[in-house]
Amino acid sequence: MKAAPVISALQQRSNVAQTLVHTGQHYDKNMSDVFFEQLGIPAPDVNLEVGSGTHAQQTAEVMTRFEPVVLETKPDLVLVYGDVNSTMAATVVCSKLHIPVGHVEAGLRSFDRTMPEEINRLITDQLADYLFTPSEDGDRNLFREGIARDKIHRVGNVMIDSLARMLPMAMKHKPNGSSSRYAVVTLHRPSNVDSGEDLRGVLECLTSASKDLAVVFPVHPRTRQRIREFGIETTNLYLVEPMPYLEFLALQARATVVITDSGGIQEETTYLGVPCLTLRHNTERPITVELGTNMLIGDDMSKLRTELSKILSGNGKRGTIPPLWDGRASERIADVIAHGETRSTEVWHPEAISREQ
Repeated sequence: MKAAPVISALQQRSNVAQTLVHTGQHYDKNMSDVFFEQLGIPAPDVNLEVGSGTHAQQTAEVMTRFEPVVLETKPDLVLVYGDVNSTMAATVVCSKLHIPVGHVEAGLRSFDRTMPEEINRLITDQLADYLFTPSEDGDRNLFREGIARDKIHRVGNVMIDSLARMLPMAMKHKPNGSSSRYAVVTLHRPSNVDSGEDLRGVLECLTSASKDLAVVFPVHPRTRQRIREFGIETTNLYLVEPMPYLEFLALQARATVVITDSGGIQEETTYLGVPCLTLRHNTERPITVELGTNMLIGDDMSKLRTELSKILSGNGKRGTIPPLWDGRASERIADVIAHGETRSTEVWHPEAISREQ
């Protein structure tokens, strides 16, 4: 979802040629191939087919398999996206080979180093040469970490580019079932699914909620395996396979509430105006809490029940769409890459940090 609009925007620039490398970190067909198809991403020029493994194994495999590609293609710039192991691994390879790196979705911070994604974000942003941030808090975080101002480009949120473009098409998909009110659930983070006690507590709370609204749960492969291992009962929940992007977007857009531990879904629900209850103690996307529809629940199931009750009674949190989440972030990125320009309508100054502090 992050790469698709940037690839498209760069295709419109006559002075830019692209080579697309798919690391294969996300290898499930419903979580990879179908996204390429629906988002109109061309077939990868290279597929590293890294697959699963521990953090160390996966990072090492990406580095080992990606380095020969860089040495052969000799790119002028490598773009990396988000905060997964592939993001950090590719950045380290390029840094040691003196190849410039652009990080799309730079500057996000949860300030929780127990999250592996936070380590990936910190390392990537220290090494990257172009830091494309989605919102002002990203700029502030980078400046506090000593990143030079001329490396920082606030462009907006590329996830929203994909969402805005695909939403009309997505809404042609009709969700199965006749329930007018339903919750959408996604869970995959180790803090929620790797402990039998914690996962059981969440699913019991969702089962209780299913008395008042249907609960649709596209189950991540990791989560499905844990449910099976722990022998947790899920009779009253609608467990389905991971969904293609368009179908899931339609499901979200019509939902009464979304319950998740995903970062991207916090952003999508904010844009869609759908209440989002995030089962995490922190978020690297605080703007979705400050301006959007997102609320942090942590592991407090009583709070989850309370907030669900408010939403069902029509008293859920309302939000607004953050600045520059306008569907044109990818164009701004392409401008910086092709011409060294940015179309950001907001100007950020380091002096603003001292005033705020």
